[in-house]
Amino acid sequence: MSVKKPTVLSLSILTVVFIIDAAAIVSAKSDPSIFKRYCSVCHSVEEGKNKFGPSLANIVGRHSASIDNFGYSEPMKRLGVIWTLENLDRYLTSPAEMVPGTQMAFPGVKNRDERKALIDYLADPGG
Repeated sequence: MSVKKPTVLSLSILTVVFIIDAAAIVSAKSDPSIFKRYCSVCHSVEEGKNKFGPSLANIVGRHSASIDNFGYSEPMKRLGVIWTLENLDRYLTSPAEMVPGTQMAFPGVKNRDERKALIDYLADPGG
């Protein structure tokens, strides 16, 4: 059995596939559509712009319930976490499970890929 060397055509096809996949990953990271679908009615990613919920600008690395001019629920005030990617994933899976008694009437983002895309967007909404 002989092993054939890759041809220029096969290498070109692999290169195109890689570039397309890489572009999809980059565009998914900065895609606001999932934020718009799940969050934008109550939240903003604009600094200082609270709606029914607090602004989510710079949420990654921020303490829970830390925006001075927003009226958080007592359970959220007591939560006492830093919003890491992992904590956001846990919260967005089921807000009421992580913060029993939360005012946020949202069942969570059950689809793991959508949740990851949403967290990626929140980490860098200007992406």
